Amino acid sequence: MRKYMMALLGGTLAGTLVTTQFAGPLIAQEAAKTTSVYEQLDLFGDIFERIRAQYVEEVDEKALIEAAINGMLTSLDPHSSYLPPDAFDDMRVQTRGEFGGLGIEVTQEEGFVKVVSPIDGTPAAEAGMQAGDFITHVDGESVLGLTLDQAVEMMRGPVGSEIIITVVREGIDEPFDVSIIRDTIKLTAVRTRLEGNTVVLRVTTFNDQTYPNLVEGLKKVVEEAGGMDKVNGFVLDLRNNPGGLLTQAIAVSDAFLDKGEIVSTRGRNPGDSERFNAEPGDLAEGKPIVVLINGGSASASEIVTGALQDHRRAIVVGTKSFGKGSVQTVMPLKGEGAMRLTTARYYTPSGRSIQALGIAPDIVVQQPTVRPADETDESEESAATRSRSEADLRGSLTNDSMTEDEKRQAEEEQARAEEAAKLREEDYQLAYAIDILKGLSAIQPAE
Repeated sequence: MRKYMMALLGGTLAGTLVTTQFAGPLIAQEAAKTTSVYEQLDLFGDIFERIRAQYVEEVDEKALIEAAINGMLTSLDPHSSYLPPDAFDDMRVQTRGEFGGLGIEVTQEEGFVKVVSPIDGTPAAEAGMQAGDFITHVDGESVLGLTLDQAVEMMRGPVGSEIIITVVREGIDEPFDVSIIRDTIKLTAVRTRLEGNTVVLRVTTFNDQTYPNLVEGLKKVVEEAGGMDKVNGFVLDLRNNPGGLLTQAIAVSDAFLDKGEIVSTRGRNPGDSERFNAEPGDLAEGKPIVVLINGGSASASEIVTGALQDHRRAIVVGTKSFGKGSVQTVMPLKGEGAMRLTTARYYTPSGRSIQALGIAPDIVVQQPTVRPADETDESEESAATRSRSEADLRGSLTNDSMTEDEKRQAEEEQARAEEAAKLREEDYQLAYAIDILKGLSAIQPAE
């Protein structure tokens, strides 16, 4: 027994020695790390005092501290930032759908401001701003070297005032100026219309009104079509939609899914991960859906697209999306400001992270460049190239086998076809999406 006790004691002592040998350096490293952090904070305080005391001009201490905080956050990624009280108020107003400004969603890339997308019906969209444009100057002043918030502040101004933005655009050799008149931006989150037998749902942003607008607009346009039986499908147009609220992206996805995962978010700690699942109920009642995206479709738009694509609920048409796969949490701070901090990445139901990659459409369809009006004048089309038919031939037989109702129906079908052709000239991608739904409708068995 004495030997056993000694052996046990010896084992305990050995374990204690081993633990001490390993724990000692770890504790020392942690202590050194803490000391290093405090030393850096002391360094910050020292620099702040020297600036306040010795800078060539008197400084605004509050602005200096805010700039330091913002610098710390913006060094993390393009979407983390400090929101002073005014900016925080503006952000809360924007999520409610009405604010003053130009109507563009921007990010920062290579030191310049990059347009994620112009918002439909806003001064920026009407002035011709496009997704992917780089803003280099505002009213002649360079934005190079400024933070994103500083550049955005330069673009703010009274409603009705003019701003000159210098733009660099891919495919155009020289920078050019765009004049925009600032206005109050009233966002209509969802616009609905009927194109033939297809319901088009144009979603411009994901704010508090998006899902309610979607439900109301969809119901109204289906009634206009004569009921769901008369509808051949839906086009969900998310082009140039810069995103918005995660909750609204989940609600819109759920509107067209009966079951399954919509999106998951994964933070730094495994315990912070969340999964969001669809509940029974499909507003489209199983009708086919085409989702339209482009390089201006970002964030919440990509969540919706990814969910419908992964569940094979929709065909995705257009060009690759923007590739913003991160989630920002807005945290109120003392002094009525807030910080926007990237806290998670989101993943589509199949487990894809689209961060910096974007979502690839199932069918790539480029939007053709609009041809200048003076290049081709249809009125001057030659007789050789003009389309001809049997009816144009001299002495051709008439078709007397058709009743008046059948002739009227044929004429209506021809008018619809010509209307569709006109749409291809105005919006080729949308026309392509509608053609897909027409094709699917044509091969569906009769009920």
